[in-house]
Amino acid sequence: MSDLRLVVFDVDGTLVDSQGDILGAMAAAFGGLGLSVPGRAAVLDVVGLSLDHAMARLAPEADAAAQAELVRRYRAAFADLRTRRGAAESAPLYPGAREALERLAAAPEVLLGLATGKSRRGLDAVLTAHGIGHHFVTQQVADHHPSKPHPAMLRAALDETGVAPERAIMVGDTRYDIEMARAAGVRSVGVRWGYQPETALGGADAQAARFAELPGLIDALWEVA
Repeated sequence: MSDLRLVVFDVDGTLVDSQGDILGAMAAAFGGLGLSVPGRAAVLDVVGLSLDHAMARLAPEADAAAQAELVRRYRAAFADLRTRRGAAESAPLYPGAREALERLAAAPEVLLGLATGKSRRGLDAVLTAHGIGHHFVTQQVADHHPSKPHPAMLRAALDETGVAPERAIMVGDTRYDIEMARAAGVRSVGVRWGYQPETALGGADAQAARFAELPGLIDALWEVA
């Protein structure tokens, strides 16, 4: 087990681009309650957080019951959009994602995992649509953990795989991913094609501008470990 290495990926904004449905579902949720719909930047800034945390940030003036109703309406609207469009169209893989996953998975000492603010149901829909679920030996979802940047997801992934924190790397597009990695004692790669600006990734150990760079950056981080 000591030779194993682990690469954990965020999903929305890192592996797939689901912002169209995220924005649409958020508009439906807020509009359905007669609340002002948050702007695009505000919505994308909370992607990665669990929905209850996201709604608390987007609607701080709403009481707990209203925030819970926003979560319910968002989930219903998102599921409807995914059903009507199909999960592959709703959340397409970023260019180069499949190839990078296959290259990393081909190394016998490398394990792949996921740590996402998605629900189990939502993650399963994306993995099935793209046929990539077999790559990930550990899959951590919002149903079972505190919201990012709490390190619970990464700690669970490390426990499930038996990989030490210093031999693991988190790949994500938000500061929540970077902060979660730091809290878990794991290094991180911030990806610039996601939902938060490059400045939000300043705490990452490395940054990637495109997927083709990712395997090389990961190898370089391991070499200096």
